Amino acid sequence: MTPTFTPVALEHASRLLNHGPTVLVTSAQGGRRNVMAAAWSMPVEFSPPRIAIVIDKRTFTRELIAASGCFGVCIPGAALADLTFAVGSCSGREGDKFARFGIAALAGPVLGVPLIEAGCAAWMECRLIPERHTEDAYDTCFAEVVAAAADARVFSSGRWDLRADNAELHTLHHLGAGNFARAADVVRARPL
Repeated sequence: MTPTFTPVALEHASRLLNHGPTVLVTSAQGGRRNVMAAAWSMPVEFSPPRIAIVIDKRTFTRELIAASGCFGVCIPGAALADLTFAVGSCSGREGDKFARFGIAALAGPVLGVPLIEAGCAAWMECRLIPERHTEDAYDTCFAEVVAAAADARVFSSGRWDLRADNAELHTLHHLGAGNFARAADVVRARPL
């Protein structure tokens, strides 16, 4: 079959690359806490482990992160698609989303940030690396991961293990307009 390529509008070009998992970003400061969904995150360094995540500067989450210098990144499983969309569709300025949506949180072991385990495949506790230019110009926050944990049913020995019996923990990938794809099929490469 001959490929049939058609132009992609440049405002949608990032969607061609953005297949990483949708994450839940948690934050807290001074008795206030929040959780939001984010689709743009990535690793940037192995050792020490560092990540980058795009969080709009106008959000309540960014306000809490700027004040506390830390945040959590929780990786929701497919079973949390509705909750992920819900927390990404309203502002924490309107009230505590943990309470509103009945989300149980535990305190991170190093920084004490709220972390979510129920329905999530993994979490990371992160310390913000201040980079004013990228934060202001591109809404990109860099952080060092100071603690991490994963559900052994889906991630162990440094590898993802996606199977039919752990489908509720397969990662979510936001495609836009409230549509998610679930990481489902694993294709194992063979030497050529």
